[in-house]
Amino acid sequence: MEKQLHLNLLSSRPPAAGGLQAGSKMRMGPGRRRDFSPLGWSCYFQTVEDVEVETNGGKDISLLLPFRLGWLRLQPGSQGPVLLLLHGGGHSALSWAVFTAVICDRINCRVVAMDLRGHGDTKVQDSEDLSAETMASDISKVVEVLYGDAPPPILMIGHSMGGAIAVHAAAANHIPSLLGLCVIDVVEGTAMDALNSMQSFLRSRPKTFKSLENAIEWSVKSGQIRNIESARVSMGGQVKKQEEQGRRAETNTIGGGILEEEEEEEEQEGEEQSNSKRLKEEEQERQRSSVFEWRVDLSRTERFWTGWFRGLSALFLSCTSPKLLLLAGVDRLDKDLTIGQMQGKFQLQVLPQCGHAVHEDAPDKVADAIASFMVRHKFTDFKEGFLC
Repeated sequence: MEKQLHLNLLSSRPPAAGGLQAGSKMRMGPGRRRDFSPLGWSCYFQTVEDVEVETNGGKDISLLLPFRLGWLRLQPGSQGPVLLLLHGGGHSALSWAVFTAVICDRINCRVVAMDLRGHGDTKVQDSEDLSAETMASDISKVVEVLYGDAPPPILMIGHSMGGAIAVHAAAANHIPSLLGLCVIDVVEGTAMDALNSMQSFLRSRPKTFKSLENAIEWSVKSGQIRNIESARVSMGGQVKKQEEQGRRAETNTIGGGILEEEEEEEEQEGEEQSNSKRLKEEEQERQRSSVFEWRVDLSRTERFWTGWFRGLSALFLSCTSPKLLLLAGVDRLDKDLTIGQMQGKFQLQVLPQCGHAVHEDAPDKVADAIASFMVRHKFTDFKEGFLC
């Protein structure tokens, strides 16, 4: 139980019952190997924009490229409410790529996925200030720069840490045109219980990877992201190429050949074994100068964890806008949310057979849930020809 709890805070849980079954070898058939090559953002984003915001009444020159924004699959003249997507701790706007492609095929909407402070491609003066208040204020400033004094109707959707920040922003009325709030797989009780063991979990992860492909392979086979397409586009936002001067030998570097396929598959290689070994050695030599590390050292954010999650249930229930809570398991509901749900204060939907990164593991199901929620509240309409 403890292991399941501590993985609910910042990163994704390893495989469990449902989805990719525990102990599964994830076989693709004799002699076939899955493609772990990265996918570019342009497969999902129409454009990327950098937004400069002002702080303390003046322009901060260190905020030259502070917030990486993806305007996804928009056509000129697109109408509909804006879905403002906030990622989880250690992730980036890229974690929403596959979900965005799906949701934009279902309803009339516009989508903005932003990198939060200290994540992805943001550059800020104090990247270590990840307090709930600061990040909630960042969201307000970005919306103001994008839309001025007349922002369009906005539905905030946040996953894990991003869900907590969305709640803080909504409770502080940072988004005056807020239509509603959707929080994905973060609950105060579960998150607070997880804090004591989070550092242990973070230490158990590999510190570096020999290549981006290795990082993608690890994320899928470890169960961090169970949807290989999403892993191929989103892991590029979680890891970066290590600076040459910062490189050092790591005892837990993940390299070529991690999590090897089944023994019976190895037996099938037969005479190809020496060939494969030679190719692997060449590939490792080629990648020797391309070590990848995590973009965000989550262990250094510990002092902010309590501020993200303490009192979150009460804040969520206090928000007057329509609310949707999407969870990977009903066991995550704490007492306050259980009572609130019984009183009809928010809509609850459980999506089993998913890991913590629900929107990455099951983008179709999450898109269906959010589309139905928005149409039910008359925020938008289904696209012509889409059968709900």
